[in-house]
Amino acid sequence: MKFKLSIIFALFFTILCTNRLQAQEKAFPKKGEGVTLFLKRHNRTGAAYQKQFIELNRTKLGKGNVLRMGVKYTLPPLQGKEAVAAAAAKRANYEPLFGKDLASYKVTSSELKGACFYLVSGHGGPDPGAIGRIGKVELHEDEYAYDIVLRLARNLMMKGAKVHIIIQDAKDGIRNDKYLNNSKRETCMGSPIPFNQVRRLKQRSDKINTLFKQDKYAYKRAIFVHVDSRNKGHQTDVFFYHQDKNSESKHLAKTMRTTFSHKYKKHQPGRGFTGTVDGRNLYVLRHTTPASVFVELGNIQNSFDQQRIILSDNRQALANWLCEGFVTDYNRYKKKTR
Repeated sequence: MKFKLSIIFALFFTILCTNRLQAQEKAFPKKGEGVTLFLKRHNRTGAAYQKQFIELNRTKLGKGNVLRMGVKYTLPPLQGKEAVAAAAAKRANYEPLFGKDLASYKVTSSELKGACFYLVSGHGGPDPGAIGRIGKVELHEDEYAYDIVLRLARNLMMKGAKVHIIIQDAKDGIRNDKYLNNSKRETCMGSPIPFNQVRRLKQRSDKINTLFKQDKYAYKRAIFVHVDSRNKGHQTDVFFYHQDKNSESKHLAKTMRTTFSHKYKKHQPGRGFTGTVDGRNLYVLRHTTPASVFVELGNIQNSFDQQRIILSDNRQALANWLCEGFVTDYNRYKKKTR
């Protein structure tokens, strides 16, 4: 019996060691790199790391422990502070709300470093918002607005921004389906969304204002994303509302409109763009502290406008253009405050 247990333990230990070795990072050296520079590039400095590296890769190294081009080397596991820093960096570039396939992202630029955004998709929870139809399929405003907000959030974060996603669904990440499944799972950052409209709007406004006080950023902006509902024959372009008597909010809304106008000229020449900018006394615009813009993406009842939201490429384009509008506005702000 003891002999059998010894064999089982030995096999378990071998499998564990093998899995740990397989889980270790591996990388190719760059031209001209020696062991020291190669390890430094991967945040491993010091004699201890070099010794471990040589032991792990003894059969792959050239004479005098020279690195060979085209050979993939096993990196020693990060230890202590380096391991903590690497784990923190990994967490910082991981947002599970985006869904399993897109949760990890790379910060590709610093265009929005120093900027902070509060993103709100309209309705949610017990309130689906406007409902359109294509045949027997129902299009719920909250689902399409949420998908576009997630795409916008990911774009902003990849440019170095701090982003708060106010309305959240723990299951629905970024989706590429035409017809998005409807649910009532959405929360306001974990808190159930009230059915009463005023309480629902107050909840998200209060959440933004609380975060606004905590965030130590000079440039802070909020966006509310909705899909309008009008007569089926009424086709509309994307239009924008700003806070009354708030010049920063008005400028942001105008910048967004200009961005969309330029994009339509490029991608649909000759079509024209009729989206408007207006001040409006909406609850969320009236009660939120940061300069804000309220966006209506189209008429969910109109067959032409429906294409703007049901096609995933179009949803991504909307997110891209909203992001570009924010970048333009942030650059203007930086020049203004220099």
